[in-house]
Amino acid sequence: MDRMFRDGGAESLPAEPARPPRLLDLLRQQVRFLHYSLSTERAYVHWVRSFIRYHGLRHPAEMSGPEIEAYLGFLASEQGVAPATHRQALSALLFLYQKVLRMQLPWMDEIGRPQPRRRLPVVLSQAEVAAVLAGLQRQEKAAAAKALGAGGGAALWPPLGLLGRLYYGTGMRLIEGLRLRVKDIDFERRAIIVREGKGGKDRVVMLPAALEAPLRAQLARAHAVWAADREAGVPGVQLPHALARKYPRAGESWAWFWVFPQGNLSRDPQAWPQGQTRRNAAAADAPPLRRHHLFEQTFQRALKDAVQAAGIAQMASVHTLRHSFATHLLLAGYDIRTVQELLGHADVSTTMIYTHVLKLGGGAVRSPLDNLGPVVTLAPGDFLTAGALAPELGTNLVDIRHPAAPARHPAHPQRTDRGHGVREHDAGDFAVGPNASTWPAPPFRPAPPPAQARGREIPIFRLTPNCTAAAASAS
Repeated sequence: MDRMFRDGGAESLPAEPARPPRLLDLLRQQVRFLHYSLSTERAYVHWVRSFIRYHGLRHPAEMSGPEIEAYLGFLASEQGVAPATHRQALSALLFLYQKVLRMQLPWMDEIGRPQPRRRLPVVLSQAEVAAVLAGLQRQEKAAAAKALGAGGGAALWPPLGLLGRLYYGTGMRLIEGLRLRVKDIDFERRAIIVREGKGGKDRVVMLPAALEAPLRAQLARAHAVWAADREAGVPGVQLPHALARKYPRAGESWAWFWVFPQGNLSRDPQAWPQGQTRRNAAAADAPPLRRHHLFEQTFQRALKDAVQAAGIAQMASVHTLRHSFATHLLLAGYDIRTVQELLGHADVSTTMIYTHVLKLGGGAVRSPLDNLGPVVTLAPGDFLTAGALAPELGTNLVDIRHPAAPARHPAHPQRTDRGHGVREHDAGDFAVGPNASTWPAPPFRPAPPPAQARGREIPIFRLTPNCTAAAASAS
């Protein structure tokens, strides 16, 4: 029998061997070590988990290039994913093998990447933007009435109308607007500081004068929420880059509070201990409940409903307001470099894509279809008269062509009319000839249409004098 006591106390039991961390936990740890965003972390975890399940739960260390190519082929051929999605899945798997498993193999450089395809952004007109913003404002009023009726307080409804105007008025991305803190709004300089945008970069955007009063009202509602949290002893808001250890009370200060706080408390998804989630963690290990900013899905759903209510057929999203912001600034004559800085683009070529709307369709070339008039059908015995054509033409210079046999000019029988044109001079007076600009002066009575033209549809071309002269020179 083993000795149960040693030195007057109970003998310590041997410690259980430390359980090695799971592969997905190592992946999350490496993503956070490189300071990637939470959305990138979730995307990489999704693709690695899908890759493992596709190959029957085999460990990635046991697989190599052929298995990755088989999985990517499955995504492209059977799932029909877009090239951008294909590239994201490949980037996640290469990150797994290079950064987590520390494997540098030749096949990694041989796997082909699909070429990115440049897509034109969806841009709304100013009238469409106004309709969408009005729809968001109606939803905000309905949410406010519901919250006030339920006794939820004046600061607990999502300011959907204000957010929509903010995104269109500043060009911010979705998460950039939701992460705004009180200290980021400068009313004196009329500026908004965007912290840690795409690529971890900061930038300054304008504060629209039309939003100054609504933002002050929103800050007053947010301050009421902040005061209630302080009175209830709610932990401070989340701070970036371990600032909570450097400044322990900064999270409870008003300057760091959210401009658009969420109505209820929640737990930070990146604050769970390694290997634990809200499903398997003990209550003592769970991160504290905090006040976070408004959820992304809240505004995304509201914008989708507003777009549908406005009757807009385009696939508009929150990013569409950013596209519209940039395009409308360029249409207003602002320099593209200025727009580039406001959007936070590293390369001006990314901003250049918005110049597509500065041109009319086809590079400002007028389609010949727009010069076509109505189609007139001549029945047997019908004559071309001004009274019959005037209500349809809307112009006093037309050219009628039909595949009839050549006819003789009434004033010049020796000349053959090859084009069969009709130019209206006065009511009921026409000149028939190969070219309207060279016809003799009126009056000429309309000649009966040739027998071959009766009962046929004759397209009427609406021409200007310049167009007629050009046609004469070309012929």
